Amino acid sequence: MTTWQGRVLEVEVGAVAHGGHCVARADGRVVFVRHALPGEHVRVEVTEDNGGSFCRGDAVEVLKPSPERVTPPCPLAAPGACGGCDWQHAAPSYQRELKAAVVAEQLSRLAGIEREVVVEELDGGVLDWRSRVRLVAGRDGRAGLRAHHSHRVVALEDCPIAVPGELTDVLARRWRPGSELEVTSDGDGRTHVRELSTVRGKVRARQLSGGVAVQHAAGRDWRLDAHGFWQVHPAAASTLAAVVAEWAEAPSGGSAWDLYAGVGLFASVLASQVGESGRVLAIESGRRAVSDGERNLEDLPQVSWQAGRVEDVLSAAEKPVDVVVLDPPRKGAGKPVVESIVAGQPDRIVYVACDPAALARDLATFASHGYALTALRAFDAFPMTHHVECVALLS
Repeated sequence: MTTWQGRVLEVEVGAVAHGGHCVARADGRVVFVRHALPGEHVRVEVTEDNGGSFCRGDAVEVLKPSPERVTPPCPLAAPGACGGCDWQHAAPSYQRELKAAVVAEQLSRLAGIEREVVVEELDGGVLDWRSRVRLVAGRDGRAGLRAHHSHRVVALEDCPIAVPGELTDVLARRWRPGSELEVTSDGDGRTHVRELSTVRGKVRARQLSGGVAVQHAAGRDWRLDAHGFWQVHPAAASTLAAVVAEWAEAPSGGSAWDLYAGVGLFASVLASQVGESGRVLAIESGRRAVSDGERNLEDLPQVSWQAGRVEDVLSAAEKPVDVVVLDPPRKGAGKPVVESIVAGQPDRIVYVACDPAALARDLATFASHGYALTALRAFDAFPMTHHVECVALLS
């Protein structure tokens, strides 16, 4: 088959799909289109074509715009430019509708669950929220973000979704080409910068400013590795902790597991529910996160920590357990972890997910063991991007 790479197609744009694009069709093939909205008539330049049943492209001209189309606040949110955002060309409320449609479609297709989904807005709006940014230095030493599906670096002057002032110093200087820069703005407004460079095949990290972040959530102050895991949106941690507190209902004197625990945000919530006579097992593979968690929750003796892979630690965990909370990485928990949770016979499971497809696959596995989805909330914790945070309750 002759490649369509570089070809310009005129298409009617169909439904939104998972990943920040919409689906169109041309000459019997599926075209995944970025920078378009459902219902639009656009010209698409094909940017990727591996010769299969589909190809990918950018909407380079909008012939019939959607009423939900707006001017992107960043000039780099355009075809061939920065790949950091997916939906700057959509009105904020419509972005949430698109994400809700994606979550509902993934639940239906992968788990057989039909459910109306509403994506809720977090406090703070759609700009100035991104508290963690990973940049890379281009050939000219200027820091920027990569273009979509590319290693090409798009240099930044600023980033409208980043916390104001967070990137000012980093973008003002030149760096070793290829260096990666991890920038974090913490809950006290301090900026932490770490440079990662590869020398003779080895990655070297150099802390340039800060290093220990202070965050505030769930009624506590947290001190942790500035470049370790923490929710990116400033309002996300407290919002998710509140949902976990409402849904977990861990009994006083009972037992709970906090899986992929990070520094113990949800473990602190569970600990307050089970009380001093109960017990919470927090499992986390990152040893720095475990040590940070132990320090942050040293006033809660009912919380015990285990460093290691969740499926390995759970095999020896005390069972049964009353409640399980899990917040796995983007790939989801997977069948071995789900089956280890089921072996604990929990009454309730609260699943925090940053990828709707992974969530749906795991819900299908839970369903095969008799656990049903009884409640779902979704949050726009990553405005302007295609990402969405979900919390699911199973019983």
